[in-house]
Amino acid sequence: MARVRLSVAERREELLRAAVEQIEVRGVSAVRIADVAAVLGVSNALVLYHFSSKEKLVAAAFAYAAEADLAHLRKLMSRRTSAVRRLRAAVRWYAPTGQAKGWRLWIEGWASSLRDPVLREVAADLDQQWKAELAEVIDEGAAAGEFRCDDPMSVAWRLTALLDGLAVQMTSYAGPLSRATMLRWTEQALARELGIDHEVLTA
Repeated sequence: MARVRLSVAERREELLRAAVEQIEVRGVSAVRIADVAAVLGVSNALVLYHFSSKEKLVAAAFAYAAEADLAHLRKLMSRRTSAVRRLRAAVRWYAPTGQAKGWRLWIEGWASSLRDPVLREVAADLDQQWKAELAEVIDEGAAAGEFRCDDPMSVAWRLTALLDGLAVQMTSYAGPLSRATMLRWTEQALARELGIDHEVLTA
């Protein structure tokens, strides 16, 4: 059966989706151009036409995944509801679920970024945008009188540091820490940061 001819943009997106999936399965160091090509039934040359090296493919795949995550976060943050509800929704979405494929991808990315400056830039940009989105909603909530917060960005830093650390523990060491426990701890921490009762956050 003949393959459907895709536009350049469609082909690049198809390759990026496949690259993300292969990185999640194999890891950054083990994944090959051939793995991405094989899963789509295309040639190595076609992959290299769009991404001239494995390093560029991997960096573009992480940027693609980052944009998808940010788009979902922004959707949560733009809901027509209180800042407290939006922040709780973000925390609950952030926590790993199932096989934690998204988190496996980011743990791979963080480890590889220690040696790859392009990947490090992608990861750092995502991190800063996450913090900025959370800080903006915290600022909105404080301005609306939902809670008091004099330094939204510092709260965003502390909250994401806690979330990242617990998520890495959950993903790397299956069993000792449950998702329910992680959510309870992070929601309690968020409530303390905002100076509200935990019951108000979970109402």
